[in-house]
Amino acid sequence: MNRFKQLFNEQQHAFIPFFTLGDPTPAKSLALIKAAVDAGCHALELGMPFSDPIADGPVIQASAKRALDAGVDFTVCLDLIAQIRQYTQIPIGMLMYYNLLFHRGVEVAYRELAAAGVDAILAVDVPLEESAQHQQLLQQHDLGAIYLLTPNTPESRAQQLLTYSTAFAYVVSDYGTTGVRDVIPQTTLQRLQTYRKLADTPLVVGFGINKPEQVQALFNAGANGAIIGSAIIKMIAADQHDITQAQTKIQELIGSCVEVVVTE
Repeated sequence: MNRFKQLFNEQQHAFIPFFTLGDPTPAKSLALIKAAVDAGCHALELGMPFSDPIADGPVIQASAKRALDAGVDFTVCLDLIAQIRQYTQIPIGMLMYYNLLFHRGVEVAYRELAAAGVDAILAVDVPLEESAQHQQLLQQHDLGAIYLLTPNTPESRAQQLLTYSTAFAYVVSDYGTTGVRDVIPQTTLQRLQTYRKLADTPLVVGFGINKPEQVQALFNAGANGAIIGSAIIKMIAADQHDITQAQTKIQELIGSCVEVVVTE
């Protein structure tokens, strides 16, 4: 069974941190991700660095540049994923841009990612109407599909995306790119309730989440998971030359969010 399916079969809620693979260097990235696992996160969302990350705000764009400047490419990412998989059996989802899969060669890229230990892929820039080959290759290699549901997704299309999301549906909390927000829009909480009526697909919310109070609010509204990315990446950027300090800050944030799940 796919690890994401197993996770959401076994527990109602999960906290998922996001990391750009190789930021600020491959060795430091691995140490930071291991620290997140040690802090008790339930799954990982990992981004493969790309030169034109159109869905990402300046914080994650900068993290991708740091990784690229450190020499991170598809092969380095595969090696990092394999090392992470040796360290933990929690689910790993990849946030990617299709250019990276296409450039690698789609017939090999999905196979390599699955062999390294990936459980699901979100190809951010692949619309549902053009995703037949993407879906086929995911199924062929037992990889879960993740699709984005945005604030302006019509209900009829949301129904389709929920159906095709075999790992979980990624609910974008607000308009715009990734980045820390102070408040979760009330409309996001309402959308979760609507999606819950449409399907039993796990709903994981990302974009803008940065503190345990927001995670709790999302769970109360019907979300199954919450992803924090930019807030973690900010910590890495601030302490990239003092990795121990970055690890401590990240573990404190993750611990406080995991506690929301544990104390429900």
